[in-house]
Amino acid sequence: MIAEFVAQFAKLIASNPEDVRVEVIEGDEVTEIVLYANQADIGKLIGKSGKMIGAIKTVISGCKAKDGVSYRINVEPIE
Repeated sequence: MIAEFVAQFAKLIASNPEDVRVEVIEGDEVTEIVLYANQADIGKLIGKSGKMIGAIKTVISGCKAKDGVSYRINVEPIE
């Protein structure tokens, strides 16, 4: 559910939404969400001073309160 939200949100921001994909890596203590996007969209997804990715992290941290899982999000360029 969280990964789907991140993917849909990123597709709304990105200039190349067809390149956006999300990978979820389940860990013992932290679930990592890796957001892959076109190199040209990385700056848009992170935002000035990290404000855009910070907003996404804030929403995700609210989900931690609900399901008790810690999330970490990383933005990576597609290769």
